[in-house]
Amino acid sequence: MKSAVATQAVSGGAPAGLPHLEAQAAPQVPSYLDVHYWWAYVHPNAVRVFERQWLANLILWGNYARLRDAALALLGGALPGRTLQVACAYGDLTPHLVDRVAAGGGELDIVDVLPVQLDNLRRKLPADAPARLVETDSSALPLDDATYDRALLFFLLHEQPESWRRRTLAEALRVVKPGGRVVIVDYARPHWWNPLRYVFAPVLAALEPFALDLWREDVAAWIPDLPHDRKIERRSYFGGLYQAIVVTR
Repeated sequence: MKSAVATQAVSGGAPAGLPHLEAQAAPQVPSYLDVHYWWAYVHPNAVRVFERQWLANLILWGNYARLRDAALALLGGALPGRTLQVACAYGDLTPHLVDRVAAGGGELDIVDVLPVQLDNLRRKLPADAPARLVETDSSALPLDDATYDRALLFFLLHEQPESWRRRTLAEALRVVKPGGRVVIVDYARPHWWNPLRYVFAPVLAALEPFALDLWREDVAAWIPDLPHDRKIERRSYFGGLYQAIVVTR
């Protein structure tokens, strides 16, 4: 799955010690992004509109910091070794992640298929950040098997059609070492008593056409060849509207 992919490594201030990826032709932007998310991620004006901490927090009903900190806590305090973030995120998630990676003497790779998102992230990181930005499709990572100690998917899966979602999860697990963990933070089906269960569903249906899949299915259902005894940790937030899942390889 990883071999026949076009990618372009973007240095973004990465230190010389990080492994090099040979630059090739830029990958094709997935059609679902152009069709459904041009207004949120693809168009340059999207970054100017959405790259505001208060707005990212508002979109998550005031839960951005809580969910960011939950994701970081599940990854660990100081993060040695190699960490992978799959897709850029608005807000200050990645600067906080960089701090933990730097504290552990580790290295961080952030992959995204959109140059505009990588450019935006680069502006948020210090020049000496131990990070490498890589332009590539999350469903076909140009990365070797079992080379990362951990991976993070922060509000990515709900934006992807099922076929991309399955491949993205397979790729994240493929590149993580045995015993490593994949942390997923995303939407979930709210508890029956949560009023947002009734008012937020039509909003997601209109703006996030694939998000309600996470209300209907368990994320584990999209992980290929998942052994029945695979360790999966689950946590719920804000009346069940959000979830955190940790899959240990």
